Amino acid sequence: MVRLFILFFVLAILTILPFLLWGEDIERRLLAGEPGDWLRDYGAWAWAVGLSLLLIDLFLPIPATAVMTALGILYGPILGGLLSAVGSFAAGSLGYAICRQFGRGAATALLGEADLQRGERLFLHYGGWLIALSRWLPVLPEVMSCMAGLVRMPMASFFIALACGALPFGLTFATLGHLGAEQPLLAIGLSAFLPLILWGLVKGFIYKTDVAI
Repeated sequence: MVRLFILFFVLAILTILPFLLWGEDIERRLLAGEPGDWLRDYGAWAWAVGLSLLLIDLFLPIPATAVMTALGILYGPILGGLLSAVGSFAAGSLGYAICRQFGRGAATALLGEADLQRGERLFLHYGGWLIALSRWLPVLPEVMSCMAGLVRMPMASFFIALACGALPFGLTFATLGHLGAEQPLLAIGLSAFLPLILWGLVKGFIYKTDVAI
């Protein structure tokens, strides 16, 4: 699986590089002043700006949790959380779609047939857990979504697992923003374990009903 690991690290480096180049400046702009002020300045279009920032987090070093917190301040824990979840889901879906579009031929050229088959088996059996859990970790959301697309993880499994990760992640940080809470450990705990619980329930339902995804 040498090529598979090499590709993983290359994708991770490509994801980290924008943070090293522009991350500090972007974070300073978004976190300046009172929480949420930078997003409130966009008025009626604040929700669209927040969604756009979460989407381009796939390419640029956007502090997603700061955007979600601001959405929670402006729109409350439910609407702000749903907007945050949609943005996170859209970013993951875009990464998956772009890499899946390359096709098996490109994936085989990058990985080789043997490593590609290993990657396909890995994401077939464990991809749901990897996608759901990776939403709350730095760097990994983008890398895992791209890897899942490249090895052509089944679409239904990917999107369900992505929703299991994105929904609690968005709701958690929007709620913290709404409450004005500074409890990073609570946020990490909730956004880390809720995706695993949701995906575990989904997998249990699938096995009981013999639904293939």
